[in-house]
Amino acid sequence: MDLEKSAPAARGDTPRGEGCLVVAIRLPVRIVVLVLVVPVRMVWDALVVAGRFLNDTVFRPLGRASLWVGRAVFVWPFVGLWRYVLVPLGGALAWLGKVLVVLPAVGLYRHVLTPVGHALLWVYAHVLTPAGHAVVWLLRGVGAVCAAIGAGVYAGLARLTRYLVVVPAVWLYTWVLAPVGRAVAWCAKGLVRLVTTTVTGIGMGLYWIARVLFVLPALAVWRWVLVPVGRVLAVVAREVGGALGHAWRVAGRVSLAVGRFLGTLFRWVFVEPARWVYRSVLTPVGHVVRDAVLRPAAEAARGVGRAARQALASVRTTARQARADVRRMLLGEPKGPRSDGRPKAREVRGAQNASGGTDALTKS
Repeated sequence: MDLEKSAPAARGDTPRGEGCLVVAIRLPVRIVVLVLVVPVRMVWDALVVAGRFLNDTVFRPLGRASLWVGRAVFVWPFVGLWRYVLVPLGGALAWLGKVLVVLPAVGLYRHVLTPVGHALLWVYAHVLTPAGHAVVWLLRGVGAVCAAIGAGVYAGLARLTRYLVVVPAVWLYTWVLAPVGRAVAWCAKGLVRLVTTTVTGIGMGLYWIARVLFVLPALAVWRWVLVPVGRVLAVVAREVGGALGHAWRVAGRVSLAVGRFLGTLFRWVFVEPARWVYRSVLTPVGHVVRDAVLRPAAEAARGVGRAARQALASVRTTARQARADVRRMLLGEPKGPRSDGRPKAREVRGAQNASGGTDALTKS
C-alpha cells in the first residue's frame, strides 16, 4: 500500500503538502527499516509465545505451589499461634490485669482517694479560701499606699527629665541635626545622580557592543543555518518514525503468517499422525485389551472376592457355633433363649455363679 502511495511521487506528481525531499527520503527509509524490523518483530513474537507458554505451564503452577507452601509455612502457623496461643494468653492476661490492677485501683479510688479528696475540698472551702481572701485584702491596702507614694515620685522624676533631657534634645535636633542632615542628603542625591548617569552611559555602550558582536551573528546563524537544518532533521525523524510504525505492522503480519505456517506444519507433522495413531491403532487395541483381558480379569477378581467373602462368612458361622458349644458345655443349657438364640446375661451370670459355687464346694 505504501509503494502504491509513493507511485505518484515517482511519476513527478507530488502529494499536496509534501515536498520532493520528503518523497525522496520516505521510500529508502521504509525499505531499510522494514528489512531491519522484520527479524526483530519475529523474535519478539516468538518470545511472547514462549513467555505465555512458560507462564501457563511453569510459572503459574509454580506460583500456586509457592503460594500454598508460603501459606503452610508462614500463614497457618501464625494463625494457629494467634488463635490457640496468643488469644487465650491475652484473655488470661486481661483477667489477671483486671483482678490484680483494675479491681485494686477501683477499690483504692473508691475507699481511699475519694474520702481524702472530699476532706481536702472541705479544707480548701472552709480554711484556705477565707485565709486567701484576708491576704488579698491586706495586699490591696499595701498596694494602694505604695501606688500613692510611687505616683508622687514619678511626677517629680518626669518633670526633672523633661527640663533636663527632653527640652535640650529637641533644641539640638531642631537647630543643629536637622540642617546638617538636609545638607548631607542633598550631597548624597547629587552623587547618586552622577553615578547613575555614568553607569547608564557605560551600560548603553556595552549593550550595543554585545549586540553587534554576539546577538546579531547568533541571530543570523539561528535564522539561516539552524532552522533549515532543524526542519530537515524533523522531516527525517518524522519519516523514520512513520517507517518504523509501518514496518512494525508489516512485520507483525509476516510474523503471524510464519507462525500460522509453522503451526500448520507442526499439526500435520506431529499432531495429525499422533491423532490418527490414537484413533486407528491405540483405541482399537485398547478396546480389545479391555474386552479380552481387563473385563475377564475384573470378573475373575470379583468372583474370587465373592468366594472369599462366602468363606469368611462360613468361618465366622462355624466359629460362632463353636463358641456356643463351648459355652454350653461349660455353663449348661440356658433356660430361656433370647430372640437372637443366645442365653440371657442374667441366666448366664447365675450359671457362672452356680458353677463357681460348685467349684468352690468341690475344692473345699
